[in-house]
Formats: sequence, structure tokens, C-alpha cells
Amino acid sequence: MTTLYDVPAEDLIDAVAEDLADRLEEPEWVQFAKTGNDNELPPEQEDFWSRRAASVLRKVATDGPVGVERLSTAYGGTKRGSNRYVVSPASREDGSKNVIRTILQDLEEEGLVEQAGSEGRIVSDDGRALLDETADEVLEDLDRPELERYA
Repeated sequence: MTTLYDVPAEDLIDAVAEDLADRLEEPEWVQFAKTGNDNELPPEQEDFWSRRAASVLRKVATDGPVGVERLSTAYGGTKRGSNRYVVSPASREDGSKNVIRTILQDLEEEGLVEQAGSEGRIVSDDGRALLDETADEVLEDLDRPELERYA
């Protein structure tokens, strides 16, 4: 059986995002919210919410149990100093905890993620099944000879 580890992450996230677009409702505020302190503007992708939810689901499945703090570190970036004047050097910034927390709550309501006590969140059996079934479909659609041994 094909697992989420057997297919490229980009292709799996794209396929899972298509499925989650119907299941998750995007909050009204997401079009105005930045995804981290290192960004100047909100994301411009139309399907940002479902793509980020698919990415968070995959990250919880591979790294779990994981919490909001560790995920915000993973989705963070580098905030550069001022462009006009050299005021401060580049620094590491975390991603938006509100975006990640809201996505995790939505995934939990759908039954794809569950809490593991104080350790964080883990992927549920339904979430693992969704990822593995989608990975199987993605592997069939891929035309890459190096992945033939997994089919």
C-alpha cells in the first residue's frame, strides 16, 4: 500500500487541498491576515486556506505529536532589516499562530486530527486514511519512472 511518504510532498498537498476545499470553510478574516511577521502582505493565492490546511495535515502526520508553537516555527521565515537604511540584521520570525491554530481546530472538527493530551496533536485514523488514499491516487497519476517501484 502506498503511504504519504512515497509521493512528492507538493503533489500530495495539491491533491489533499482539492479535497479539503470542499470540507473546510475559510474564515472571513483570512483575506486580510498575514501569515507571519516576516511578510508585508497577506497571501495572494485563491486556495491558500485549503493548501495550508493540507500542508499542516501532512506535517502533523509526519512530525506528530506536534503543537502550534512548533508548527509556527516550521511555517516562519526570515525578516530582513530595513531596505532603505541598514538598521538591523535579518532575524528569524515565526509564522502566524492564529492561522495555524484555526486550521488545526478545523481539521479537528472534521475528524482528521486529534489531541494527544499535552503533547500536541496527532493525525487520526481518518486523516491517515485520507492521506494514504490520496497518495495512492497521486502515485497512479504521476508519470515518473523513479517512483514505479512504489506502485
